[in-house]
Amino acid sequence: MKNMYNKITKGIKAYFKKNNYKKAVIGLSGGIYSSLSAYLVAKAIGNNALFGILMPEIGITQKSSIDHAIKMANLIKIKYTIQPINEFLRPFIKLRWEQNKISAMNTKARIRANLLYNYANANNSLVIGTSNKSEIMLGYFTKYGDGAADVEVIGSLYKTQVYELAKFLKLPREIIEKQPTAELYHGHTDEAELGASYEEIDKILKTKNFNSALGKEIKKRIEQNEHKRIPVPVIKI
Repeated sequence: MKNMYNKITKGIKAYFKKNNYKKAVIGLSGGIYSSLSAYLVAKAIGNNALFGILMPEIGITQKSSIDHAIKMANLIKIKYTIQPINEFLRPFIKLRWEQNKISAMNTKARIRANLLYNYANANNSLVIGTSNKSEIMLGYFTKYGDGAADVEVIGSLYKTQVYELAKFLKLPREIIEKQPTAELYHGHTDEAELGASYEEIDKILKTKNFNSALGKEIKKRIEQNEHKRIPVPVIKI
């Protein structure tokens, strides 16, 4: 684990130096992904160089998530602000077409990305991504939403490795043990939406054995979400 930690922090330092940036911004949800990502970046470029933005949806986001995000920010000693997204969601009520569940959820993720990039542009900062390798392979993220970032610092780690590194670094137990969720609606959890535990999913992703019923579902999800993992296609003439 120490070698993994050293490689990631060294890679973060090199990326910032190469691109001539000294500051970063990250969305803090109180979950394990953003918490670990924030910890690694703070250690790599310094806690004074990282700024956290909590973007709860009042009425949906649990108070415990806000508390955990604040606890993590205080633990790694970074400055942060709380910017609820509710007021940015209201104009979408006036749309001339009917939204469905997916469009409404993706809008929330894209509003959060807009806020992060607005801050980044105003403060000459890079946006830190919080997706892990399992999510990236599955396409389990919102295009131009939580998938929008300048660098994915835990993108080489399977979900199960995220847990292992978080435990090694002694992140707060309540953050490590909580159910992963983007809290896009009441009762939303990652594993319920994916239909399996991350341990089961990671085993299939690592071995690429898609013969089981779950394996076939995972392969189908990977193929359907291929468009999320590649640059925007350009029609050639």
